[in-house]
Amino acid sequence: MSPNTDFIPFARPSLGTEEEEAVIKVLRSGWLTTGTEAKNFETEFAAYTNSSKALAVNSATAGLHLALEALGVGPGDKVITTPYTFTSTAEVIIYLGADPVFADIDPDTFNIDPVKIEKLLKKDPSIKGIIPVHIAGNPCNMGALLKLREKYNLFIIEDAAHSFPVKYNGKLLGSIGDIGVFSFYATKTITTGEGGMIVTNNSKAAKRISVMRLHGIDREIWDRYTSDKPSWQYSIVDAGYKYNMPDIAAAIGREQLKKASLFLKKRENIAKYYLKNLEDMDFLKLPEYVENHGWHLFMPRIVPEKLTVNRNDFIKEIISKGVGISVHFIPLHIMPYYKNKYGYKEDDYPETLKVYNTVFSLPIYPDLTENQLKRIITAVIDTGLKYRRTS
Repeated sequence: MSPNTDFIPFARPSLGTEEEEAVIKVLRSGWLTTGTEAKNFETEFAAYTNSSKALAVNSATAGLHLALEALGVGPGDKVITTPYTFTSTAEVIIYLGADPVFADIDPDTFNIDPVKIEKLLKKDPSIKGIIPVHIAGNPCNMGALLKLREKYNLFIIEDAAHSFPVKYNGKLLGSIGDIGVFSFYATKTITTGEGGMIVTNNSKAAKRISVMRLHGIDREIWDRYTSDKPSWQYSIVDAGYKYNMPDIAAAIGREQLKKASLFLKKRENIAKYYLKNLEDMDFLKLPEYVENHGWHLFMPRIVPEKLTVNRNDFIKEIISKGVGISVHFIPLHIMPYYKNKYGYKEDDYPETLKVYNTVFSLPIYPDLTENQLKRIITAVIDTGLKYRRTS
């Protein structure tokens, strides 16, 4: 964090007195771990997403892991996902002894390309499923992906970490595939500090997830401590995990859920502001405005031939002006672990690499003020004009 008190952070959660009061209520209740708050959060989230079951967990990473395990992924299996994502999307596949298979992205949406997915499926019909990621909250082409699911007998686990609460053809993203996983990390569209949610209409998978998220115990924790049956009487049915969400986090999430639509509207307005005020800057390629978009991230690209500096120096200059900037994402196939394990070369996924080398992310969160937005625009424009090629 910059010592400058006027520094505009890249991300900041939007929290109010409602969340404070909800947490205090939990603290005073004497019950801090998974209990009625988590259960109520699940019920409310299931209703919001029109899903038969929602299961709260301590991270979206945990959610993805549990989803894959519940659908039977194991050693030697292969699952397609994008190299243009945070590592959790791919690492959870490896947790189970399976291998991620990367498909390149569409350079306009930054999302996984269904055409490239089908090429992989034709080469290797043993592939079991797909994890599409709705990058920045921009919906993947779920229509095309659903057709591939039917044609090749696949499962789809939606990584909806960026996309709550966005709809695609009338259905909430995350509720379209077999299982959807949402993130409530501190920077996400709604937050519990750390946490996530799994939604599904697959009752068998939901039952498996419910057991495996808490040590493979066959009784929910709130049942163990609220029913007439002694809490110490339970069975371990498998070697499970410690992935449950505590009530303190769930209490925050319940209040955030009430504000989800308002937060989305505010992010949409910020995106429109950026697009309007930066549209004449020929050194930038702006994201296309999409009506149904989560705007978790606002990701312009520099136009290299218009500037005398590269992307890294461009954003370094903006940061020096007191504006927090980030880059999403360093492609997984050029990360040391994946590169060494699978022998990837940088140009194996050319569209991903081109986007990465030119993209950056501007602050976009509900509590940004008009004055801060003006400062961000000024910093970007001044930087572009400073380094714009004159010939």
